[in-house]
Amino acid sequence: MTVAGVAIILLGTGAAALPFLDRVSGNRVVGSLLLAAGIVEMLGALLRNQTRFLALVAGAVTTLAGALMLINPVTHFLPTISIVTAWLLARGVVLALSIFQVRGSVRRWIAISAATDIALGLLLLVGLSISTLIVSLFGPTPEMIASFAWILAISFVVTGMLLLEIASCEREAAEDE
Repeated sequence: MTVAGVAIILLGTGAAALPFLDRVSGNRVVGSLLLAAGIVEMLGALLRNQTRFLALVAGAVTTLAGALMLINPVTHFLPTISIVTAWLLARGVVLALSIFQVRGSVRRWIAISAATDIALGLLLLVGLSISTLIVSLFGPTPEMIASFAWILAISFVVTGMLLLEIASCEREAAEDE
């Protein structure tokens, strides 16, 4: 579980590099990052004692978003944002549902992760109409791409921290037995 948490945080640093890539490469990188994060998240879910099913669903949502981006790479910025917005909102809802199945610090970290993904998804959703106008008139701007990269990176880092907390709690539980 610790390895999964560290891996997800490292994927977050990869997301922060998106502004330095062209559109096609950036889209492939986002798809690859999401796919890798989803697989790591699902493997971590298999190690969990509580919320295993919902954790698998959250990982599957991430994997699906990455696969969609890799199967149909587009050169337009807005479809990428739409997939990531849907991913953040869906994943946030799944995590929110799992809050009621755990106790203690893991519950707090799941709530933080769910709230982060929902808030980031809503930020993208609200900004989408403004982005549509800007991209239609001027093309994607470096600032928009940088903002998007940070949203992706923040979600990955918070998810990684959640997995590290779960690993810590499971180690403590194993020591108590």
